Amino acid sequence: MSFPRTLAYRMQRHAKAGIDAALGSLAVAMLRMIRATNRKRMADFAGGFMRTLGPRLKEHTIGRDNLAAAFPEKSPAEIEAILRGVWDNLGRVAAEFAHIDRLRMFDPDPLEMGDIVYSKEVDARFRRLRCDGKPALVFATHLANWELPALIAAKYRLDATVLYRRPNIGAVSDAIIKLRKGSMGNLVPTGLDAPFKLLRVLEVGGHVAMLVDQHYVNGVDVTFFGRRCKANPFIARLARHIECPIHGTRIIRLPDQHRFRVDLSEAIEPRRDEAGKIDIAGTMQAITSVVEGWIREHPEQWLWVHRRWR
Repeated sequence: MSFPRTLAYRMQRHAKAGIDAALGSLAVAMLRMIRATNRKRMADFAGGFMRTLGPRLKEHTIGRDNLAAAFPEKSPAEIEAILRGVWDNLGRVAAEFAHIDRLRMFDPDPLEMGDIVYSKEVDARFRRLRCDGKPALVFATHLANWELPALIAAKYRLDATVLYRRPNIGAVSDAIIKLRKGSMGNLVPTGLDAPFKLLRVLEVGGHVAMLVDQHYVNGVDVTFFGRRCKANPFIARLARHIECPIHGTRIIRLPDQHRFRVDLSEAIEPRRDEAGKIDIAGTMQAITSVVEGWIREHPEQWLWVHRRWR
């Protein structure tokens, strides 16, 4: 590489590092500022702001097209009403993020006084999962505030390791890890070594959780709301290596908008091939079908504004 090219490359690299540092500092300052506010008032403000801003963004068209294809029986007015709920929820999630470790979950909570509530059946399932000494896989989806399952696992003292995508900006990633540390279980960033780390967790009887409802270029084909799309087969591949139950967990935002209900499903039945081993594509279809059922119940709380179908 010639000297001018080398110099230009170094200048570009240093400029990018400087921009990332500045953006990271700004993001950290914003998190601290939001954390100093009242959670409910800030969530109300952010929800209202996004209901106004969202329809002006290109993602609104993506969401409208997705919803029209998924719910052909719904009118344009019904579609727009769902989208307003989607934007409202996104705004609230952003505001709640800085306060997430402060949300209250009582054990027991017979009067449902906490910020996160649950049924007796769900409570019993969590306790069985915690005490049976066996490994398990848990899938979640971008419903309501999708950051909460990791927090709930920690509050239940469930030995859980969560696969997450690290933000591209280092300072933002560091701030998020600091905020989550101690309150959201063990965190493993996506990467080439993630499968080995998660397999080791399962081998010693731990629990591994991950989101499963986004497009994955090298995924397996599944049908979702009547259309083919790609699903990340990672969770099914882990189950094929380590025979263990697969549970689903979801968060539902309650009508007051500031409280949540957590659900934990019974173990789903994985699909198997002729040799009796877990079939990857079939199991991902079973998981995707569960996710679709959840979304149909609360469509305004799911992330319709990303390109799930491509």
